Amino acid sequence: MKQFAIVLLLLIFFNPVQAQSNGFEVLKSLEIMDQVYENLDLYFVDEPQLGKLSKTSIDAMLKELDPYTVYYHESNIEDYRLMTTGQYGGIGALIRRINDDTYIAEPYEGNPAEKSGLKAGDKIISIDGKPMHKKSSDDVSTALKGPKGTAVKVEIERLSEGKKTISITRDEIKIPDVPYFGMVDSETGYVKLNSFTQTAAADVESAILKLKKDGMKKLVLDLRDNGGGLLIEAVKIVNFFVPKNTVVVTTKGRVKEENRVYTTLSEPIDTEIPLAVLVDGGSASASEIVAGSLQDLDRAVILGETSFGKGLVQRTYDMKYGSKIKITIAKYYTPSGRCVQRLEYYDKETGEKPKEIADSLLKTFQTKNGRKVIDGRGIEPDLKIEPDDLSRLSAMLLTKNLIFNYSTEFASKNASIPKSEDFKLSDSQYEEFKSFVLKDDFSYTTASEEALKKMKETAEKEGYFNEVKSEYEAMMLKVTPSKSRDLDKFKNEISQMLENEIVSRYYFQKGRTLNSFRYDKVLQKAKEILGNTNEYNTILKK
Repeated sequence: MKQFAIVLLLLIFFNPVQAQSNGFEVLKSLEIMDQVYENLDLYFVDEPQLGKLSKTSIDAMLKELDPYTVYYHESNIEDYRLMTTGQYGGIGALIRRINDDTYIAEPYEGNPAEKSGLKAGDKIISIDGKPMHKKSSDDVSTALKGPKGTAVKVEIERLSEGKKTISITRDEIKIPDVPYFGMVDSETGYVKLNSFTQTAAADVESAILKLKKDGMKKLVLDLRDNGGGLLIEAVKIVNFFVPKNTVVVTTKGRVKEENRVYTTLSEPIDTEIPLAVLVDGGSASASEIVAGSLQDLDRAVILGETSFGKGLVQRTYDMKYGSKIKITIAKYYTPSGRCVQRLEYYDKETGEKPKEIADSLLKTFQTKNGRKVIDGRGIEPDLKIEPDDLSRLSAMLLTKNLIFNYSTEFASKNASIPKSEDFKLSDSQYEEFKSFVLKDDFSYTTASEEALKKMKETAEKEGYFNEVKSEYEAMMLKVTPSKSRDLDKFKNEISQMLENEIVSRYYFQKGRTLNSFRYDKVLQKAKEILGNTNEYNTILKK
């Protein structure tokens, strides 16, 4: 029974030279783990599931390191492939779990799900005859995936049409790195980059060259909610805007061979075009390399929210039986010398949650033009623009899927709507939405209500409450939730979310993007900065 020991040897001895320094501890641990595995196999009361047992053990071991060191069993290789290439075999649709059922959330335009007639809001009843009620989203997703050319029968239930079975031929699905690019005014181009797979740089380059032909003189690169991907793609994208042989990022690890300097290798597309990069808390890893490098080189103005703060580099190693392991092998440093890693995973007790690097340990660095930047906190924007806080009611409408469900109903009654950038809910349509919401039995509290209740408890303890009771009750009447009142009070923010969801039913992801431009404060500020040469140069200390 040496299977488990072999797996562990592959994990630990991917670099035998480094392992020599603690070889005794390694061998001791392997021997103990092998004996545990062997005795379970021989004596446990029930027949152990050996494959499941070893994967569980490996996952638990890696969990003590960081969230990015991951073992991919041969059955999960499609997940790895999707992460690195953006490709998988399937029908091409987002799914959403609501209560005990799974729904089509959004078919990808031009892919098998959409071509076969699946629509957002369709409830998935069964897949190839197997009921999907109470199945997890992962189970449903796995059932929908499969090799290109194979067929899958999906039984769905559609509002106002009832149940039907749709046969779909799976295809090679490529999630686009650049879901949208275009001109946002006569001179400003916009490129939305969602991920850094193997085609990211090529897609961005193609978009930039097309926009330049369309008259682009300024560019907005949107990296919001981009969780990263391949480091080399980030280097290539920075290369579009800075000279050849410029240092973009440096990696440093425990293994000497991982200490590398990545420089630009090609001639740039444009080193002068005014550039704005948009980031938020969902921008991580390769996104932070692009934003951080361009900031350090004073090549772009960074706008939005502070980025996630992932300054770690992973590499994948092939293992036996078709499995792989992705290991954090280094930290990366932007041209100024800073590492943006926010959380410390290594200096903690077993089972303890990682903590932010202490403020006292943060260091200050300088950009090319002498601007101050810090490490350990992600990428701090040059212009920080905080998002508007959602009201409690709006958050409830999202979590209760009332906006999603009403959009399904709306689409079933309306064959078409105006162009995505022009669509706006009428007052009568919003009143219909209000009626739809008021039929639903849900409750929520406001922050003001909770604060007043705490104040009452304190006043009662101190003996002052009777003196302010009438004022307290009057204030509570005004802050206690009223669905009807709050639907009117927060009409603007609710309408924005509702319009965006409805637009997706007709114009898919591209429509969502175009519709969101109308309310995008960060994009509007980026256009303003790019249109004001003095302000742009002042920010970059040019």
